[in-house]
Amino acid sequence: MMIYLDNSATSFPKPAGLTAEMGDCMERYCGNPGRSGHDMSMLTGEKVYRARKTVAEIFHITDPSRLVFTKNTTESLNMAFMGLLQDGDHVVTTSMEHNSVLRPLEYLRAKGVSHTIVDGSSEGYVNAEDIEAAITEDTRLVAVTGASNVTGTIQPLDEIGRICARHQIPFLVDAAQLAGCSEIDVEKLGISLLAFPGHKGLLGPLGTGCLYVDPAIQLQPLLYGGTGTESRSRIQPQEFPEGYEAGTVNAPGIIGLGYAVRMLRKVGIETVELYERELIGYFDEMIQNMDFIDLYGPVPEGKTGISLFNVRGVECEEVAAQLNKDYGIAVRSGYHCAGLAHKTIGTWDTGAVRLSVGPFNTRRDLRAAAEAIWKIGKRRR
Repeated sequence: MMIYLDNSATSFPKPAGLTAEMGDCMERYCGNPGRSGHDMSMLTGEKVYRARKTVAEIFHITDPSRLVFTKNTTESLNMAFMGLLQDGDHVVTTSMEHNSVLRPLEYLRAKGVSHTIVDGSSEGYVNAEDIEAAITEDTRLVAVTGASNVTGTIQPLDEIGRICARHQIPFLVDAAQLAGCSEIDVEKLGISLLAFPGHKGLLGPLGTGCLYVDPAIQLQPLLYGGTGTESRSRIQPQEFPEGYEAGTVNAPGIIGLGYAVRMLRKVGIETVELYERELIGYFDEMIQNMDFIDLYGPVPEGKTGISLFNVRGVECEEVAAQLNKDYGIAVRSGYHCAGLAHKTIGTWDTGAVRLSVGPFNTRRDLRAAAEAIWKIGKRRR
């Protein structure tokens, strides 16, 4: 069986019982929530609401209706950018962002929305003071990744949140790599908009994501269409959450997400964070003593469960291919949809191999990966 070490792309395996929960929905009651008054529709609606409430609680969101279900973090981020920004607005972001942040902002440049990219350090850290220095009188939004998908570097969200509050600027956090892997309290961190996936650290199914929108934020919907409310009007409703979830939602996926989050809460996010940090520290310690390894990013205490490295003399894609074919180990190589982050840390010309752990991995998995990398490195000579 394959050793799965690509949890930053999507978590695997999923919690026991998740597929049964989704299957129960599909087989027993899967009506269209919010569209009909019969028992199947209403039960599906109740289950979706329960999932919304469960997910909201782990981020300390007091009003679950402000949590909008999407299909992934990319959709959530686009909903935030397109719904908030207008001609003349300015955005502050960082060089460690995923293309799900940088590409929408580049598109909006043609719409009159400018942005400033604050450089991170060679380890991927962004200085909160540099964020503040980039703010202008036209700044409408500060958008920062909670943790880099390339290096795992965790950013100082509390400091940045205080800066945004002081300047009365909304604070958007891309929590694709942080949600479920570290505690996030939207109130304490001063987060105005939080975008995150259901299928990574929250251990839910693919095709699920969310956007939290603070009650003080006015947002235009990204999609226009059926909401199950105000059907006689041709104007899109803007009540939360229905006005921002046009069309039929992925009810089985959302219900599965709610189940996964309940299982995660039983274990405890802090427990998961400490366990994954211990695992990645164990792996980093094993490979950093190999004389042919270049290891990037911060020490384990400053990152999520990601290790980014290269084997000198072997292209990163070849390392990943050998791990897959010869050793049955799944990792990811290349630029990880974040080319600017690679430029920041010095791997623009090479890309790198990314190994990422999850709560179901063991020390044995990491030891097997390190031994395989040792063999690949020795073979290159």
